[in-house]
Amino acid sequence: MGNEVFELDGEPALALYRRYLGELADGLPGTGLLFPLQVRTDDRPEPVVRTLLAIDEQTQSVTFAADIPQGSRAQLMRTNVDGLLDGAERAAEQAAPAGTSGPMLAVAISCVGRRMVMSERTEEEAEATLSVLPPGTVQVGFYSYGEISPRGSFCDLHNQTMTLTTIMEL
Repeated sequence: MGNEVFELDGEPALALYRRYLGELADGLPGTGLLFPLQVRTDDRPEPVVRTLLAIDEQTQSVTFAADIPQGSRAQLMRTNVDGLLDGAERAAEQAAPAGTSGPMLAVAISCVGRRMVMSERTEEEAEATLSVLPPGTVQVGFYSYGEISPRGSFCDLHNQTMTLTTIMEL
């Protein structure tokens, strides 16, 4: 187990990433933020997302922000700002189900990788959650390098995700 991947589908990991990114491969590792890796293992079927951090031309490896167990099933992903905003709205819907009202505190922890992808549209993530949460909600938050949160029946480290916790009086 480690965070450096040397091979994907029998091919050097960096070569596969370069082929998948096409023209954007010239911007690696920076453009890798737009193409995280989704990882599943047999003992943990719920996927986790890993952010690309670095590449090594000599070993043709790719380094990610967290461990990727050997033998994992991986899927190359593609992200865009609209998809991230949709995800923020879904997080708010789950954190405050329909019919929820009254004063609420929302604590948003968003991965710095999301911020880098969103660039000058960063504020829209907070606006997306507040548009779904009850009127008068106060939201605070910060950026992290990953979040530890549940996914299915396991708690794990996630990259390029947003964790939203709501606190309210019943």
